[in-house]
Amino acid sequence: MTLTTTTHLNFRGTAREALEHYRAVFGGTLTTATYADLGAPQDAPGADRLVFGQLDTPGGLRLMAYDVPGEPAPGLAGPAGSTRRENGLTLTDRPFFQSLRGRSLDEVTPLWDGLAAGGQVVEPLAASPWSPGFGMLTDRFGVTWVVDVEAPRAG
Repeated sequence: MTLTTTTHLNFRGTAREALEHYRAVFGGTLTTATYADLGAPQDAPGADRLVFGQLDTPGGLRLMAYDVPGEPAPGLAGPAGSTRRENGLTLTDRPFFQSLRGRSLDEVTPLWDGLAAGGQVVEPLAASPWSPGFGMLTDRFGVTWVVDVEAPRAG
């Protein structure tokens, strides 16, 4: 049996904008379908929003997203949350973080910069005791990303 896991983000009206931003950051191919594409009346409220969206990158990263039916609102669907660092600890009420790991600081830095644009840096991307590069940010769509560099393994 072969299993994979894919992050599926739920938005309230900004799924297309978020996926297009992530495509600009990571590259890749975006596949989308609106509620109207799948049979909703064209003039129904929200018919132009995404019922399915998927980004596939050449490096194997995959993100999925859709717009939860209902009134549009900024950010992710569900209760708002916050994340901050204090005294070396991460304090949060968010149910998940999206982790992005690369093999070098040179590899992750441009991705960090793209994700950080318009967002809020929680912990700047820098060397840490456990990684040659670690940082945390909440992007402009409300997704909190943990970006790090894979630490060398002891032989």
